[in-house]
Amino acid sequence: MDTTDTATPPTAPPVRAWSEFHQAEPQFAALAEARFQKYKHQVLGTLRKDGSPRVTGLEVEFRDGELLLGMMPGSMKALDLLRDPRFSLQANPGPDAEMADGDVRVSGRAVRVTDPAALASYIEQTTPPEPFLLFRVEPTEVVYTGVENEEIVVRVWRPGTALRTLRRGSGEGSVREDA
Repeated sequence: MDTTDTATPPTAPPVRAWSEFHQAEPQFAALAEARFQKYKHQVLGTLRKDGSPRVTGLEVEFRDGELLLGMMPGSMKALDLLRDPRFSLQANPGPDAEMADGDVRVSGRAVRVTDPAALASYIEQTTPPEPFLLFRVEPTEVVYTGVENEEIVVRVWRPGTALRTLRRGSGEGSVREDA
């Protein structure tokens, strides 16, 4: 008789707000925020009804400890998120191939904001075109990829885990993880 434990291992508690990520990794969160704030338009990936990916542009806002996504109610990206909240968001890579500030991506769940006070605060702070839908981000992964001292550096954060930093030089087998 097989007595192997097949129980699902416990998972980390979900992060419910960008501010929780910011509290867990303040320097990394600040780097990610600065990268998203460098350009007005970002790239959002959502899932279509048939499960295939959809990529579209949008603007993001950091307000009151939240990473917020605003969009028109009838837009395909809004309909995608209302049906399936999973998304991936990439900071605008910039005007050229240099990517001097690196690449930042956030994946997670987009949760619709319906609280009247939160919506009123957002309207007061940003004056969005109306009508609009507002989603707050629950991050499940934040990734930075850049070049430092001729090495490719990848930093990865997931809820309940320590920030990981991987470095790769030009030689084969040269991937190493910072302690």
